[in-house]
Amino acid sequence: MTWLLPSLALLLGLPAHAAAQARTDPSSDDTMLAAGFLDGHPDLLYRSQGLEAYGKREFSEAIERFRKAAHFGDKASQAIVGEMLWSGIGVERDQVMALVWMDVAAEREYPRFVDTRNRYWNALTPPERQRARNLADNLYSEYGDAATEPRIERALRRERAKMSGSRVGSLSNNVQIIIPGHGSIDGSKFYDPKYWDPKQYRAWHDDFWENLREGTVVVGEAEKLDGDARPEPPPKKPGKPR
Repeated sequence: MTWLLPSLALLLGLPAHAAAQARTDPSSDDTMLAAGFLDGHPDLLYRSQGLEAYGKREFSEAIERFRKAAHFGDKASQAIVGEMLWSGIGVERDQVMALVWMDVAAEREYPRFVDTRNRYWNALTPPERQRARNLADNLYSEYGDAATEPRIERALRRERAKMSGSRVGSLSNNVQIIIPGHGSIDGSKFYDPKYWDPKQYRAWHDDFWENLREGTVVVGEAEKLDGDARPEPPPKKPGKPR
């Protein structure tokens, strides 16, 4: 099942070799605990734990961690849940529900998730697409931005209110804080409002995913379509019947 790792790496904007490497859960790292960064960012914390479990092939645990991150609006984790449902990794295969999860992941129109959502849509039959429409409202009610943004806002504000400069030691040092899927930040940037102010935090994620640089993907030989056949475009949201 390791063939799925490159797919997860692409969704997260990481090199495939990085996703394949075993990593220590950042929440168990002394520096991370002292800094408290992930304590206030449960979306990133649970995604990191999901990646660690996936790397250990603990797929059931991984998908549960990704669901927790998704509960706080992490679009990457929502997309990974969709991928795992699509392929039946750590959960019973359900490509209809995979489409709905990927549609929620594509809610903000991040190109990578929109493209994957469209690919899923084109692979399903009309009855399966209708089932996806019927299921979408319930998933959006729990994992859509309208539900998740208040949760992450509360987490950010609660943790930021508890912090003091001593938690990261001298802000002039070279402490690096790992941000799963984004790289790292140095200690001097710990209090940057873009990591704690809800609107700026959302904008930081938007900037990352909207401008994610595409890697090179090797595909098979081109397949000739009959006549003028073209894939049917998906609706913007399966949950909004046309």
